[in-house]
Amino acid sequence: MTTMMKAMGISRYHQKQLEEFMLPIPAIAPDEVLVKVHAASVNPVDFKIRDGVLKLLINYRMPLVLGFDFAGTVAKAGSQVTQFKVGDEVYGLPRRTMVGTFAQFFAVKAADIALKPKNLDFEQAASVPLVGLTTYQAFNELMGLRSGESILIQAGAGGIGTFAIQLAKIMGAYVATTASEKGRALVERLGADEVIDYRTTDFWKVLHGYDCLYDVFGGKSLDEGFKILRRGGRVVSLNGTPNARFGKTQRLGFWKTEALRVASLPLTLREKRYDVTYNMIFVRPDARQLAILAGLYEEGRLVPVVDKVFPLAEAKAALDYSQSGRAKGKIVLKVE
Repeated sequence: MTTMMKAMGISRYHQKQLEEFMLPIPAIAPDEVLVKVHAASVNPVDFKIRDGVLKLLINYRMPLVLGFDFAGTVAKAGSQVTQFKVGDEVYGLPRRTMVGTFAQFFAVKAADIALKPKNLDFEQAASVPLVGLTTYQAFNELMGLRSGESILIQAGAGGIGTFAIQLAKIMGAYVATTASEKGRALVERLGADEVIDYRTTDFWKVLHGYDCLYDVFGGKSLDEGFKILRRGGRVVSLNGTPNARFGKTQRLGFWKTEALRVASLPLTLREKRYDVTYNMIFVRPDARQLAILAGLYEEGRLVPVVDKVFPLAEAKAALDYSQSGRAKGKIVLKVE
């Protein structure tokens, strides 16, 4: 096997043009596997890391290979790994300190991956882990979404939304979502019960008494979203300001947690005013949950939604397309 690999990343924060690196294929620890990456998903977190937005939460060393979730084939297994063997087709999301899946090979903890769904190709499988685990954890652990409850899922035609609508319906919820007219057919096909055209209608003026809000934007959309909830409702956001509760659960330490307490004060006041609970989610890897999702795909209860596949060398174009907000479903890099 060759000793070098191609990878795409950055040498400094705020670097718009990604670089192609030639790097040594990573060595693995006894509890890790080396994966030959066939596909890697593109997510908003990638351009947020590139642009330095998340430095308060985690400050990566440079140069940095980008990319979180992936699908590929096990090329080598560590001495302590018993659940995987060379040739196994796997997918996963590494822990946040092990970013770097925009590469031909990737070393990952065996505890962070699972066998990929048998009925999905590598590009489809790579589209799942980050959005799938984020939403699964949001609905089950933070939100406590229950059958018969109502939920607004913002941006239903996007990468998160196309997964979230399906999972919410599996869990028995009534689902409203926002989308353009171009995205209406897609979200209705995925199971949305009510679609609000965000270009013509403010959702907070037409929805009332909802149990849950799954916010993907933060800012004004999150602020106004509190208005649609009943008392005792729950908000989970991907892009809202982290609060002190988040700082404690993420073990960020006293000073960072206090800084978040101050920064999130407007949201805390809205929590109290509307008598709802607000949480921001920061996904973690979970092989058991990945196996559950694989089963749902194999049963046909979940379907992948991939908008575009780019070659690895066009990673910058893929990030730009992701940042444009035009994608209907997920964006994936094919790694040769």
